[in-house]
Amino acid sequence: MSERLQPMELGDTGADAVRGAFANQVLYCRANDAPVTARIVAAIATLLGAPASGFARRIAEWQGPPLADALPLRAAGGLHALHLAGIAHELAPIYADAEGINDAAIIAGTVQRHEAALLPWLDGPPQTNEAGRSSNFIAAMLWLAEQGLPPHFQCLEIGSSAGINLMLARYHYDLAGVQVGPLPGAMAFTPEWRGRHPPQHKIEIAGTKGCDVAPVDLSDPAQALRLKAYIWPEHHIRFARMEAAIAAATAQKPDIVHSNAADFVEAELAKPQAAGTTRVLMHSIVWQYVPADQQARVTAAMEAAGARATADRPLAWIALEANRTVHHHELVVRHWPGDGAPKMLGRAHAHGAWIEWLAG
Repeated sequence: MSERLQPMELGDTGADAVRGAFANQVLYCRANDAPVTARIVAAIATLLGAPASGFARRIAEWQGPPLADALPLRAAGGLHALHLAGIAHELAPIYADAEGINDAAIIAGTVQRHEAALLPWLDGPPQTNEAGRSSNFIAAMLWLAEQGLPPHFQCLEIGSSAGINLMLARYHYDLAGVQVGPLPGAMAFTPEWRGRHPPQHKIEIAGTKGCDVAPVDLSDPAQALRLKAYIWPEHHIRFARMEAAIAAATAQKPDIVHSNAADFVEAELAKPQAAGTTRVLMHSIVWQYVPADQQARVTAAMEAAGARATADRPLAWIALEANRTVHHHELVVRHWPGDGAPKMLGRAHAHGAWIEWLAG
């Protein structure tokens, strides 16, 4: 596994792209404080040169773009699910980050014994619903209020998964001393803040609604386990957050509809918008999973709605998405009326541990 980032495009396909996707995922995990996940991904990669199982062959012969499909994380999620369920005890030393063991041999044996359980994990993209990312959405809304947009936000989210970020009005945020949300809140977030503090405004979440192509019901233990399997095992605080999210969603389910991103955005933008409310489209670590034709439709719908936006009924677009060149995520905002030009407000840790604020 090379220590140098493999140059590749998100849509690259073929055997070289598969190898590059696994190599890059290892480096990405290491850069984001996930050495155990890096070990798992690296060990899976060793199976691909001469695949001895259907699981390894399907990965090695992947027909789609492995980077865009997050193929390494699909495979790693399946193994983590076996570990969490207590089915594959041999994986415990790796997940304990023990030294002096043969990761590749352990993973190869697990794949041979549990191939039937692992294969379905390759069928769909990971669902990495992480409440810590919502700090970025709140910071962006504070910035939008500073620009003069009404501080009452109607939030629409694509790729909502279980709707954890749709519950952001129930959480408390301390963003470099700027306090937002109820105390104590269903969850509380104090990310390490780098740079100037965000603007201080009183903001209100007027409503939230989201969509997903495969919505997750956190009140169902089997579906909750699937989400837990995509949490990197090193990040213990994320498991605690997941339990808090399960409790919050059980008390009051977030509003999620089964829909693709383009259909949802087009339908929601066609609905009347209340005066004095800023309508916001938001998403985090999902854009790469949206097919190109849907990306184009979402963009066209937002720009057409932006052209109709007024000062009393403005529109904003908040995106927290991966920049795999620098191994972290960028918070980019567009808003209308105006030219709707993208403005990068900051950079962030993949799971909300820190935010580097770049806005003036």
